[in-house]
Amino acid sequence: MENNELWQSVLAQMQFHISKANFATWFQNTEIIEKNNDHVVISVPNAFSKEWLSNKYNKLILKTIRDLDNNIKDLEFIIKPQATKQVSKPLPENERIETEQLKFEEFKANKETNLNPRYTFDNFVVGSFNELAHAAALAVSENPGMTYNPFFIYGGVGLGKTHLIQAIGNKVADNPKKKKVKYISSEKFVSSIVSAIRSNNMETFKASLAPIDLLIIDDIQFIAGKNKSQEEFFHVFNSLYEKNKQIILSSDRPPNAIPELEDRLRSRFEGGMIADVSLPDYETRLVILKTKMQEKNVELPDDILDYIATNVKKNIRELEGALNRLLIFNKINNSTPNIETAKKLLKGFVSSPFDVANYKKIIEAVSKFYNLEEKSLFDPTRRKEIVKPRQVAMFFMRRELKYSFPAIARKFGGKDHTTAIYAYKKILQESEENNKLTDELNLIKQRIYSG
Repeated sequence: MENNELWQSVLAQMQFHISKANFATWFQNTEIIEKNNDHVVISVPNAFSKEWLSNKYNKLILKTIRDLDNNIKDLEFIIKPQATKQVSKPLPENERIETEQLKFEEFKANKETNLNPRYTFDNFVVGSFNELAHAAALAVSENPGMTYNPFFIYGGVGLGKTHLIQAIGNKVADNPKKKKVKYISSEKFVSSIVSAIRSNNMETFKASLAPIDLLIIDDIQFIAGKNKSQEEFFHVFNSLYEKNKQIILSSDRPPNAIPELEDRLRSRFEGGMIADVSLPDYETRLVILKTKMQEKNVELPDDILDYIATNVKKNIRELEGALNRLLIFNKINNSTPNIETAKKLLKGFVSSPFDVANYKKIIEAVSKFYNLEEKSLFDPTRRKEIVKPRQVAMFFMRRELKYSFPAIARKFGGKDHTTAIYAYKKILQESEENNKLTDELNLIKQRIYSG
């Protein structure tokens, strides 16, 4: 495989593991400039990019390259400011890679709405895992501001939340009534507020949102802990809501599980319709694969589709990534892979019998869910914001790993095993009585097993 094709294939896979913003920031103007047996040299535009890719993404890049060429053993990043050849382009928000063509084909967001025109209800696959969210979204699109307001949708990464909320926006924007729609990520929204505060232009910023009929904010959980941003968003929310303007929010968790969220905002979020999306079952995964192939106008044998649908279970994004891996092979070799070749190509996507919960995954998932540093779980403190997550971690170690209570106690610094027993029983009892905690445990468990 040529250097250019290899790097294009790597980039096509990287987009399924990192956000569009990070992809655009760190992989712009990068390329493979040398491949010498088991050693690959990648050029980057500046020292900052070199440091970030070396420290943050080195393992992921190496794993992705090795899936395509298992002879490669290590990577080297060098700075090449005046790159004569730009292999990768920054992906604007909502732009998409068509990997079967092995190039970046731009599907730019609508400049006025920021919506990706490809996200529609027509190409959204409905299954038991998302049917309530889909039905509510359709209702909102047909009567914005009046049916469910706000509409709050939550679920894990790569399950179709962004597709669904943008489908609402596209349908409303295409309506002859010409409603004004704006889609924005939570991070961009917060940065806009910060910029307006610094430039003393907050009133101008609020005025720019006033004419909007439908405001869509993705990943609203990122507003947690940012007090000034929450305060300003509270006023924006009220202003739009009082005028019967539709507000749509997405998150990786329900409002009552977002830490450091002001009570007045949580109350507003819970005042409308809350719907979740979960993991698709086998039948739905198969339909999703066939829908994606129809969009790309390609075909794969049924045994390969069955293999993907049976073994790639993490989320829809992983499904599409697996499909694209095979399409890359198809394009490069001008032939359809057989089942044995497909298994080799997809080994990085397949959930193996060993891809299960372990101690490290539990600690990582629990600490991230509650916005804590991992070491905080082991602090000898009785602060509520630490005690509960620590008890949840103990609960999962007992429930999922079958650790003995003394073993759990040793993991947490030699605490008395009765502390572990108490933690397990407390979380078990509360989960049976408290729907909020049940939701939290389900979301954390999904993170433990899907990464």
